[in-house]
Amino acid sequence: MSDRLIIFDTTLRDGEQAPGIALTPDEKVAIAQQLAKLRVDVIEAGFAASSPGDFEAVSRIAQKVKGPVIASLARAHPDDIDRAWDAIRSAEHARIHVFMSTSPVHMEKMLRMTPDEVLAASVEGVRRARSYCDDVEFSPQDATRSDPDFLMAVCKAAVEAGATTINIPDTVGYATPADFVELLGRVYEEVRGGREDVIISTHCHNDLGLAVANSLSAIFAGARQIEGAINGIGERAGNTSIEEVIMAVQTRADRFGVEVGADTTQIFETSRLVSRLTGYPVQYNKAVVGRNAFAHEAGIHQHGVLRDRLTYEIMDAASVGQEGGQIILGKHSGRAGFADTLTKMGIVLEDEAFDRGFERFKELADRKVRITEEEIRAIVEDQTSRPKQSTELVGLHVAGGNEATPRAVVRLKMNGSEREFAGEGDGMVHAAFAAIRKAFDVDATLVDYRVVPVTPGADAMAEVNVVVKVGDGAYSGRSVSTDVVEGSAEAFVSALDKATWRG
Repeated sequence: MSDRLIIFDTTLRDGEQAPGIALTPDEKVAIAQQLAKLRVDVIEAGFAASSPGDFEAVSRIAQKVKGPVIASLARAHPDDIDRAWDAIRSAEHARIHVFMSTSPVHMEKMLRMTPDEVLAASVEGVRRARSYCDDVEFSPQDATRSDPDFLMAVCKAAVEAGATTINIPDTVGYATPADFVELLGRVYEEVRGGREDVIISTHCHNDLGLAVANSLSAIFAGARQIEGAINGIGERAGNTSIEEVIMAVQTRADRFGVEVGADTTQIFETSRLVSRLTGYPVQYNKAVVGRNAFAHEAGIHQHGVLRDRLTYEIMDAASVGQEGGQIILGKHSGRAGFADTLTKMGIVLEDEAFDRGFERFKELADRKVRITEEEIRAIVEDQTSRPKQSTELVGLHVAGGNEATPRAVVRLKMNGSEREFAGEGDGMVHAAFAAIRKAFDVDATLVDYRVVPVTPGADAMAEVNVVVKVGDGAYSGRSVSTDVVEGSAEAFVSALDKATWRG
């Protein structure tokens, strides 16, 4: 049986301190209830003494949310501690989290206190908190820039005063994994010693991008609680991403040897809720919860995942509430990904039609970031419904506008050889039509012209339909393209090609 790792979530306290986030009490309660569904062990509901609004939120969470321990942060000051207890006293399981800075720069520049005064205040703060509840956490703020001997003395004194959890914060993200292991190892040996009732914890910030790495490394030094926030939100560059910690210890259980009690299937939903209510978007390539975390565009990756998900996915996406094996069609996609998408859409193509559709897909993918199912369907319909043509558009250049007369140069492949033709018109499309009319050397009249967007957006694909009259006959042409002028030219070529060989 492996050790239990306590997950301490501070989304509602440290996470909310990120610039621009100001959650209402109702929003904080909603997030806390979702965190309870995620089954984190501790919810730091806020800093009760910081404002009336935060006091209300912490109080409501303490009353309504069952399961996790509900904690409130408090400075090592009587008023803060009293206020914290007033806010959490109705909780099913309550914790007061007392902190005091211990680094030279904090003591001198911010607190203006001597080390002896800091030590005394820390002890008094823990004692006062312990007089209210049995679960008291103590954090020496800026621990990784503190004098190690002084840090050990303060933490030992806090334990003697009644602290049951000693949290070592890397408040400014200064540590490296090797530093942190060394420091936590010393805390474990000298502060915890043989006391089974004392938990060593970490709280790491991400200023150097090492928050998760430092937190996980601390497990090897004996830490059994990790603090962090959903989506890694928090001061400056943010906190340890708690969802990454949870999935790291589960995915690499062989390495970490600890268990968590979280319901990982709630991770994605929790991430989305936090993002929506805080207004902080989740980066696309964010581990575990990002949009691209289980998405594949490269042809080689798509081919592998379609054969076996484990080729490129080390986690089961469903285990975090995501969808795995997402095949994203784009410029890097291969035939396997294109074929898989067609199969899922219920489209079956013969080899020649598949080749034409795939070729057209690759042409469009060079222009668009992502090809949607609607666009795939339009491409397939265009290629399969279009009859074989003796003439194809292989190049188009248009210029002019404002005061200059629009001019178009088209390059056509006609009966195996390429030729260029130029034309002028009232607009870009009209100029292209004029050039194509010259190429076919027929008296053609455009009687219908329609452009219908297939998808929304600036890079939308459009379907162009034309009908031309040549002599007594009417002939239609169709094309889909992200370029309306190009699509119009292709449709016109298709129509005139029909007129030529049918006539």
